[in-house]
This record gives sequence, structure tokens and C-alpha cells, in this order.
Amino acid sequence: MFFIAVGLSMDAFAVSLSNGFSLKCFRIRSATLIALFYGGFQAIMPVLGWLAGKGLQNILSRFAPWIAFGLLVFIGAKMIYEAHFLKDEESKSCNPEKILVVFTLAIATSIDALAVGFSLAMLDQSILIPILVIGLVTFALSFVGVWLGNRFGGRFGNKIEILGGLILIGIGVKILLQSIV
Repeated sequence: MFFIAVGLSMDAFAVSLSNGFSLKCFRIRSATLIALFYGGFQAIMPVLGWLAGKGLQNILSRFAPWIAFGLLVFIGAKMIYEAHFLKDEESKSCNPEKILVVFTLAIATSIDALAVGFSLAMLDQSILIPILVIGLVTFALSFVGVWLGNRFGGRFGNKIEILGGLILIGIGVKILLQSIV
């Protein structure tokens, strides 16, 4: 379960690096909030998948990758646009300290955890231990990701925000391609 949790956490870790790039200074409160959202949604999504069970799997599994792709590409493109054209930090809407931004990214990066919940339901497995492990691992990796992104991202200015946007778009494309192949 630990390795599944690490695998599920990688998208959240990459996005949290991008979030750290965008922060002007590291704040434990901001990193904790971001990590709570990512860890929380990584824990909630398997529960939703588990509850939905096999009956809805075919319907949801067709659309989930497209939803994640759309959300990540939209936010990534917005980050790139804002890094390139907006110089005033307050006018940037992709600020990772804004709840709506973190909420949207948390949903987009946790959709794959929905499939884990489906799998656990089909295997007639308990959901409690997996969600605790997945949530805690994602929280820890996301917190570290924000810190690392902030620590090393500030040296590059807006260029690192463009890289962060490209990372989000890349993750969206990866999720979509994995669902097609």
C-alpha cells in the first residue's frame, strides 16, 4: 500500500513543486494548507471510488482522465499566461495561496486515486488503512514539494512559473495518454 501511495502522490508532488515555484516566500501555513488539500483529496477519492463500486466504474473511468486533463491544462496555461503577461503578483489568479486554485489542483491530481478505490471495492478490501496511508504520504510529499519548489524556484523569477505551468500541462497530457493506452 505504501508504494501505491507513493505512486499516487507523484502528481501531487510535482504540482506542489510548481506551487512552491509560485510562492514569493515559504510559509509553513501555506505549505500545510496545500499539503492538506492534496493529501485530503488523495484520501477522499479512493473512498468515493470504493463507494461507487463496480456499477459506475465504466462510466466514471471514461470521463475522469478528460476532466483531469482539462483542469490541469487550463490552470497550466493560465500560469504561463500570467507569468508572461502579468507583472503584478496580486493580479495573478493562479496563486497557490488561493483556495480555489489549490482545490482545483487537488481534484485534478487525485482523480487517479478514484480508480484505486474502485479496485479495492472489487477486491472486497477494507478502505480505512489505504486512505490513511495514501493521505499521509501525499501530505508529506506535497509539503516537501512546496518547500523544495520555493527554495529553488525563486532564483529564476517568472521563468520558473512558466516551467510550473508546463509541468501541469505535462501531467494532464500524461494522465490522458495513460487512459488511452
